Amino acid sequence: MIRLHRLAIAAVAAALAACGSDSSTAPTVTPVLGASASALSSSAVKLTFNAKSGDTGYNIERAEGAAGSFIQVGTVAAPSGGGAVSYTDANLKVSTPYRYRIISVRGSSTSSPSAELSVTTLAFGSAAAEIASDITSNRTLFADTTYTLKGFIHVANGATLTIQPGTTIRGDFNTLGSALFVLRGAKIMAVGTAEAPIVFTSSRPVGQRQAGDWGGLIIVGNAPINRSGSVEIEGSGTDGQAIVGGKNYQVLYSGGTTPTDNSGELRYVRVEFAGFAPSLNNELNSFTFAAVGSGTKVSFVNSVSGLDDSFEFFGGGFDLSYAIAYEGEDDQFDMSEGWSGRMQYLISYKSTNVPIRTGAGSYATDMQGIENDGCNGSGCDLGFDTAPFTQPVVANFTLVGAGVQSVHGAGGGFGMMLRRGTAGYYVNGVIARFPAAGISLRDAATYARAGSTPTPNLATADLAVKNVYIADAPLAFQATSATQNAFDLAGNAITFSAATTAASLFAALPAASASPAGPSAFDFTPVAGSPIATGGLSTFTGKLAAKAGTAVTGTAFLGAAAPTGPKWWLGWTNYARN
Repeated sequence: MIRLHRLAIAAVAAALAACGSDSSTAPTVTPVLGASASALSSSAVKLTFNAKSGDTGYNIERAEGAAGSFIQVGTVAAPSGGGAVSYTDANLKVSTPYRYRIISVRGSSTSSPSAELSVTTLAFGSAAAEIASDITSNRTLFADTTYTLKGFIHVANGATLTIQPGTTIRGDFNTLGSALFVLRGAKIMAVGTAEAPIVFTSSRPVGQRQAGDWGGLIIVGNAPINRSGSVEIEGSGTDGQAIVGGKNYQVLYSGGTTPTDNSGELRYVRVEFAGFAPSLNNELNSFTFAAVGSGTKVSFVNSVSGLDDSFEFFGGGFDLSYAIAYEGEDDQFDMSEGWSGRMQYLISYKSTNVPIRTGAGSYATDMQGIENDGCNGSGCDLGFDTAPFTQPVVANFTLVGAGVQSVHGAGGGFGMMLRRGTAGYYVNGVIARFPAAGISLRDAATYARAGSTPTPNLATADLAVKNVYIADAPLAFQATSATQNAFDLAGNAITFSAATTAASLFAALPAASASPAGPSAFDFTPVAGSPIATGGLSTFTGKLAAKAGTAVTGTAFLGAAAPTGPKWWLGWTNYARN
C-alpha cells in the first residue's frame, strides 16, 4: 500500500509538471500572408498585407538592392479583428530596387520574416501631366511626373504650390507662350536637393531648345518698392484684364507694405531657356522677384540661357545665396526699385549669344554682369532720390564676360553698372573679361550715395565698392564721367590688372570662344597662387556690418569659391546652349 501511494504521488507530480510546462510555452506566431509591394512615386513604396487575428503589430524591414542588409524601418499596429494593413515607406532613392519583409508580433513573441517583396521606385518624370488652369488651392507636384505648363499659370488665392525634389516642369512652346506666376499671398515651396534639383525648362527636346522658348518663374510678394501708383509686371497683361487660368492677365506688384512677407522657398532650382516676350520688347526673365519680402528663402538657384535677365529683383529684399547665371541674353543680376536684399556667392558666365526663339524677342544691347538702378520712370516721385534706395549687400561674386563688345551690345560690357541713385555694398568680388570696363558709376546721384568722397567710408557711406579684383578689361572704371576714376582704388582695395587673363585666375575656365560641354568644364576655385585666393575683406564694420548681420560674412578670399572650399555649383547646375 505504501508503495502504491508513492507511485500515485509521483504520477500526480508529473501531471502537474506537464500542465505547468504547457502554460508557459510561447505562442506560435506565423508570418503574414497576401503581402505585396508597389511603388507610389520616385521616393515612396506602399506595402499591403492581411493581418491575422491575435497579432498585436508588425515590424517592417527594408534592404536596398540585391545584397543590402535588412534593417527595421517602421512598425504598424494590427487592426482589431484582423483585416487589411498598409504601410508607406517614404524618402527613398529614385529608380532604386528595394526588398521588404514583414515580421508579425504577438505580445512578446515574433514570427519568422515573411517572404521577401521586391519593388523599384519610379524614375523621375516617368508619367506626364498638363497644368492648364490657375492653381487656387494647395497642390503638390510629384517627381515621378513631368508637368507641362499650358499657358500662363498663376498660383493664386493664397494657395501653396509644393514641388518635390527631382520634379521637372516644362514651359509649353506655343505661339502665345507660357510661364508660372506665384502671386501675392500665395507661396511656392520648391525645395530640391543637390542630387535631385527641381528643373523648369522648355518643352522642346534637347538640341532644339532656345532662349525665349517660354516665360520663366515670376514671384510676387507684398514688400515695399520705391515706385508709387500701379506698377505692372513687365510682360504681363497681354491677354486683357479678365482673370482666366492659362491667360496672361495683368499682374501688379506695387503697394506692398510688409517687408517681412513670405513667398516660400526655392532651393536647388534651375530655370532654363526662359525669357519669352508676350509683346514686343517686353520679355519675361528667368527668375523674377517682384516686391518679395525677407520671409522668403532662396539658395542654390541656376539660370541657363534665358532671353532677358537671368535674375531680376524689383524692390523688396530677402537673403539669397549660391546663385549662378549661364549665358543670359541680358543682365545676369539686375536689382532696382528699392531692392534691399543680402546676397553671397554669385557666379555669372557670359561668352556668346545663344540661339533665340523666332518672335520671342531680341538680343539686348546693354548686357552687364550686375546692373543696379535706384528709381527710374513712372512713380519715381523724387527721381533718382526716391526712397527706399536700392541698397543690397552683394558679397563674393565672380562675374565673367565674353571679352567681345559685340556679344554684350553697344551699351553693355561692364562687370557692374551702378546708376540712377543706387546704393549698396559690393565686396569681395572678381570681375573679369568685360570688354568695356570693370565698373561704371553713371551719375551724380549714385556717386552721392558714396558720400561724395573718393574713398567711401563703410561707417557712413550708403554705397561702397571694396576688395574687388578687376582683370582682363581695358579700364577699371568707365572713363566718360568726371566722377568715374575718382573712386580711390588703393583705399578701397580695388585691384586692376588689365594684363591678367580671366583663365589664369581660376582652376578651369573655358576660353570665351569655346563651347563648354557642361558644368564640369568650369572650376571657379582660385588656382594655386591666384591673386584672388587672398585679399578679401574678412571683417565688416560700420553700416556694412549692420546691413550684413549674420546673413553675409567676410572672407579672406575674393570671388564665389573658397580656395579649399566645396565646388558648390557642381552636381545640380546645367550648362547648355540648346
